[in-house]
Order: sequence, then C-alpha cells, then structure tokens
Amino acid sequence: MIILGRLNTFDRFCIIWFSATNLCSFLAFGFDKWRATKSGRRIPEMTLALLAASGGWPAGLIGMKLFRHKTAKWTFKLKYGLALFPFSAEIWAWCHYR
Repeated sequence: MIILGRLNTFDRFCIIWFSATNLCSFLAFGFDKWRATKSGRRIPEMTLALLAASGGWPAGLIGMKLFRHKTAKWTFKLKYGLALFPFSAEIWAWCHYR
C-alpha cells in the first residue's frame, strides 16, 4: 500500500484494474479446467477471451500453460491472440496518458 500511496489516481486505478483482471483471468482458466474434468458447466470461450482483452491477458496465458487448458484448440488460440490487440492498446494508453 505504501507504493500505491505515492502514485497518482490514474496509475492507482490502472494497477488495481490490471491486478484484478489478471487474477480473475487466471482463476477463470483454473476453474474452467476443473469444471472440464468434472463434466460440469463451463465458462464460455468468449468470456475467457474478453477477460484477456480487458486486461488479464498475461495471467490468462500463464493459466493456459499451467493448467494445460485450451492449448490444443486452435480456434480459441486465435481468439486469445486477437485479444492481445485491445490489451496492448490499454497498456499503450496507460503509458501514453500518464
């Protein structure tokens, strides 16, 4: 919290936003993998891709690799790769408008 206290409001918002979306994205991949093994109700692929696009791209990728989930399905990998564009734009905007 000491580090966040020295940042301006916009930087604090961005750090909290990216932390929260990354955590949600990572947990979503883990939960979806768990539900896949239990034959339960799954998280839609578009939801996973939108979590990535909204800021959780890095942790989602780590979750894909760690849980070995959705790594063989090329259609999802394409969607996830396309989600990198809005994520990159968010990072660019944060760095540009600081």
